[in-house]
Amino acid sequence: MIKEIVLPDLGEGIESATISEIPLSAGEYVKKDDVLLVLESDKASMEIPSDYDGKVVEVLIEEGKDVVTGEPLFKIETQDGPKEKVEEEPKKEVEIKEQTEVKVQSKPVLEPDIARVGDDVFASPGVRRLARELGIDLGLIKGTGAKGRTTKEDLHSYIRIKMLEGSGLSRSSKKPIDFSQWGDIEYQKLTKINKITGSRLQEAWQDIPHVTQYNSADITDLNEYRKKLKSEAEKKGIKITFLPFLMKASVLVLKEMIRFNSSLDEKEENLIIKKYFHLGVAVDTPSGLMVPCVRDVDKKTITELSKELVDISQRARDKKLRPDELRGSTFTISSLGGIGGTAFAPIVNPPDVAILGVSKSEWKPVFDKKTKEFIPRFIMPFSLSYDHRVIDGASGAAFVERLSQTLENIDQFKE
Repeated sequence: MIKEIVLPDLGEGIESATISEIPLSAGEYVKKDDVLLVLESDKASMEIPSDYDGKVVEVLIEEGKDVVTGEPLFKIETQDGPKEKVEEEPKKEVEIKEQTEVKVQSKPVLEPDIARVGDDVFASPGVRRLARELGIDLGLIKGTGAKGRTTKEDLHSYIRIKMLEGSGLSRSSKKPIDFSQWGDIEYQKLTKINKITGSRLQEAWQDIPHVTQYNSADITDLNEYRKKLKSEAEKKGIKITFLPFLMKASVLVLKEMIRFNSSLDEKEENLIIKKYFHLGVAVDTPSGLMVPCVRDVDKKTITELSKELVDISQRARDKKLRPDELRGSTFTISSLGGIGGTAFAPIVNPPDVAILGVSKSEWKPVFDKKTKEFIPRFIMPFSLSYDHRVIDGASGAAFVERLSQTLENIDQFKE
């Protein structure tokens, strides 16, 4: 039996990805869970496994091309039985239907201002229909999809640019500068991930009115408790860092201030309050930054979270994360504590409405009101960026203050 493998849903906000590697070719045999291809997007580098045992009959994609959810990737002859003519008949019908649909879309029945949409523009019926409804000439949009296809993301970007131009927020076109007139230079081509990440970060920065609150917490006692847990956990091969404590503390505060655990709906008319607590955790990998999602943080212990973080971080570096492990977060933590820096303002990752940034902890002299002396304390600086449409300044200040108090009370973390 011939099975057509299509690209699964890659997660929130990921409409397309670039094929970076196809480790097999037609005629080769695969087993269930073998890697069919490796994809790269702005959020992750991931492997797509096979759902079947069988022989690759046809490879429908190429390396370096973009693919979208639902797009056919391979045809695999499964071991359930040989290919039969009965199996081929429906496929021919499907192909005829698709060809008919394309012809209908390319007929000159479009509005006058988009009459150029035809054979010279490669776009799906859904994109063409949306363009027709909005009165947009697809011929004016440069497609970034496979074979120059105009994607829905391209259409949305075009609309966004036009809206920004009308509001005066768009960036002015830059004139080329010859930097070589002042010395030697070298061109380094941006990767697709660099380009898409930059575009989406700019979109989030322009669409979301950001506010960042800064605070710090005295984690001297928490550090001692962590060391105690660490010595016990190392015997079981588990590494205990500060991150699980930050996750637990964040969830405790999120439960008290549930508005931070929400999202705006697509019309920005309602607030969607989430009753679950799944935290996105930034992981630095050789392929770039990934943000896997740790689910049900409120139901797990520090030790359980530590074990899961080790596993998910390693699989992120090895490109073994499943697409569903990269979506569903309600709040994000970006920790640079292991690198350095005193503070930074992270950019909110929509559809979340807030993100916590953690910097490097340091020993600092703190004045003790009781002894009237300065004593050394281990201080962790952190920052909270949030969507000002959802959260006001008073709530933001209250959140970082409550988080500081939570981190300083180790009784809440004892197992």
